[in-house]
Amino acid sequence: MNEIRPIEWANGTLRLIDQTRLPSEEVIVEANGYLEAVNAIKSMQVRGAPAIGVTAAYAVAMAARDSNIEDKPTFMQCLTEAGVTIKAARPTAVNLMWAVDRMIGIAESQPDPASIKERLLAEAISIEKEDEIINRRMGENGKDLIPEGGSVLTHCNAGALATAAFGTAVGVIRANWEDGKRFNVFNTETRPFLQGARLTAWEFKKLGIPSTLVVDSAAGMLMRRGEIGCVITGADRIAANGDTANKIGTYSLAVLAKENGIPFYVAAPISTVDLSLNNGDQIEIEERSSDEVTDFRGVQIAPIGVEAFNPGFDVTPARYVSAIITEAGIVRPPFKENLNLAVKSAQ
Repeated sequence: MNEIRPIEWANGTLRLIDQTRLPSEEVIVEANGYLEAVNAIKSMQVRGAPAIGVTAAYAVAMAARDSNIEDKPTFMQCLTEAGVTIKAARPTAVNLMWAVDRMIGIAESQPDPASIKERLLAEAISIEKEDEIINRRMGENGKDLIPEGGSVLTHCNAGALATAAFGTAVGVIRANWEDGKRFNVFNTETRPFLQGARLTAWEFKKLGIPSTLVVDSAAGMLMRRGEIGCVITGADRIAANGDTANKIGTYSLAVLAKENGIPFYVAAPISTVDLSLNNGDQIEIEERSSDEVTDFRGVQIAPIGVEAFNPGFDVTPARYVSAIITEAGIVRPPFKENLNLAVKSAQ
């Protein structure tokens, strides 16, 4: 299968597949400093919780590398301020905050700016490599969830493009396919940014996995007709009780799956679990520009002056989630107890 690597560190530059240009163009953008990496996150040239986390780690490393301050306290003050800027790029994906905090913690443990710079770059490279290993473990852990001859629906893009490599939800689908199973694959278009139509369909094509693109509002009909055997999505943040924030539309799919007796699975690394939040009501939901709804690639598709509501994510209550697939294993209800155990086992 073709390997898709959306993030590459080469010769002091962070190279990213520009996901806003897919599928019509495969373009690489380069971030030579941390503010360029922040812009890539904000503009969704790079997206997906794990990929954002990896990019954030490299952003902190570049912020440290480009500083000329030799006094450690002042250096750390400036690096922490850069970390605040990086964290503010997008508010919902906890991997962004997790990566920045991990990098700042490493910096604080080093004796001087020179050693900080060297250590942070090594740590960013390590986070990137760890992400692929974690994704492949999730794929292995989820290999029994899609039966031979069955069918699966995934939402948004939780493939290699959303990670350092391999993918989370799409990684589970891929692992089952590579294991020799054959089943029907459906993916939603994921309005309004069309991550499913533009990115997930492109990935399945690259991987040689036949898939059917589904209009978002048609998913319920397919479930009622018995054409969907399970749903697997990614996640951007999971609260301590199992409430899960993911791309807008996920909650609707989870409710429809429950109504039709279909398992609803979430595939996400342990770093996506935020035990500091008791429930999903505490997750900050990013609201994006109304232009993404009223325009399409610069063309006005709604009447001028129409107001549009454009939340990037929604929260699926834990009662709709059958299981959470992590690198530490499959976590099932009761989530409050079992997520805590999974986090501890991964530390």
